[in-house]
Amino acid sequence: MPHVSDAPNPGTSPETLASIVCPDRLATPFGALDFFDGMPMPDTVTRSYDTLDLLRGIEAFLNCVPGASMVALRRGLRSIGVDSRTIGYTAPRCTSAPVVLTGNTETTYGMTFLALDEDGPTVIEAPGNSLCVVDDMWQRYVTDMGIAGPDKGEGGEYLFLPPGYEGEVPDGYFAVRPTTYGSWVLLRALGGTESLLTARIYPLWASADRPEQRFVNWAESDFNTVHANDFSFFEEIDTIVQAEPAESLDPERAGQLAALGIVRGRPFQPDDRMRSILDTAARIASGIVRTLAFKPRDPGFYHYPDRSWKTPFPTGSYEFLSAEGARLLDSRAVFYYFATASSPAMVTAPVGTGSQYAYTAEDSTGEWLDGGRHYTLTLPSGVPAKNFWAVNAYDPQTRSLLRTDHPYPSVNSQSEGVRAESNGDTVVHFGPTAPGAEQANWVQTVPGKGFFVMLRLYGPLESWFDKSWRPGEIVPA
Repeated sequence: MPHVSDAPNPGTSPETLASIVCPDRLATPFGALDFFDGMPMPDTVTRSYDTLDLLRGIEAFLNCVPGASMVALRRGLRSIGVDSRTIGYTAPRCTSAPVVLTGNTETTYGMTFLALDEDGPTVIEAPGNSLCVVDDMWQRYVTDMGIAGPDKGEGGEYLFLPPGYEGEVPDGYFAVRPTTYGSWVLLRALGGTESLLTARIYPLWASADRPEQRFVNWAESDFNTVHANDFSFFEEIDTIVQAEPAESLDPERAGQLAALGIVRGRPFQPDDRMRSILDTAARIASGIVRTLAFKPRDPGFYHYPDRSWKTPFPTGSYEFLSAEGARLLDSRAVFYYFATASSPAMVTAPVGTGSQYAYTAEDSTGEWLDGGRHYTLTLPSGVPAKNFWAVNAYDPQTRSLLRTDHPYPSVNSQSEGVRAESNGDTVVHFGPTAPGAEQANWVQTVPGKGFFVMLRLYGPLESWFDKSWRPGEIVPA
């Protein structure tokens, strides 16, 4: 039998016609669009395509921040001599000199980028007692190594295989197959510099006679690893599109970029009109994502309904998925705009492993944090961190450690002299000058600049997850 629809027939009533026809003039935020019986007039054709290209440019920026961030980070590391067989590291710990997205001053970092197209299958010997993660060039999770990885913190040998690799896979390795030739390797050694320096990276073909490991200490180096907020952002994205397998990017984002002229195997050569539009798109999008980050409208961003502390993982998904499986586009854009390295260990790791984060740029009255004022933050006794906790201050422009007279803008449980109150609470002070004798508990700020604060918990405990322990608000003195 033929299918009979239960839907009512809308007919051709005036109301129905009004909903499907195009008026002769449409007022829009981009100017008026004029039509002749639904067909666009010449000025409307031009304005429509300018508008479409601008909107696609904005969306492409917001959706492709993870990739641009990887390109900028790799470029920055290469500028100081870190190639695919060199590990850049921080000894004894990272200062505010490098422009690195929300780096911390507590753990010893190691970083490099794989080049599987040049080196072939590559071995990484991960240090023990570490929190290491590998992301591909679109900053999608590849694997954890260390405490949250299959070696369980004992140290292990990981073999990274190029996309499409069909050769023999020898025994004795944790085999990993990234979707891109380039991958970012982040090594965080809880045992400090000595432990970090046990890490090794080399091509599989050199495993019988391993070369001496090269290291570059960048803790106090002034270099940039942050992506652009202008037209050159799209040139950064084109770098990945040209170098990586076409199938490594999902069709939706590939389609957005293709509409802008970024296609694998073709030169990206926008004319003056398109360059101007994309420059505007990048600047608008960078403003939008700052709004999303510092004043999110999704209540899921807030750790607590009555406090300003936020998380970029509103659903607890490192893949930025809702409970229904939809991609949370705002969440993904926010995280990758001011941070790096997404992994399950940062979101869903078992109690006592991995790490947890909360950030805020507001004081207890809802005003932006001002580097010319004095504030206090109370961390109640029993801070839920098995390994250690830290409070860092960041520059809202660069999203990197705040540059002050002191190279380490932080207070943490490993800092010498940090004092707790008689009741066990720890009070952290922020301001341009030290509050009397409380220098160990003080983070210096800069008059005339804002700042934001991030609380880090390494090895978070149950009272963090069940929210029975909560950090105080940042209170103006």
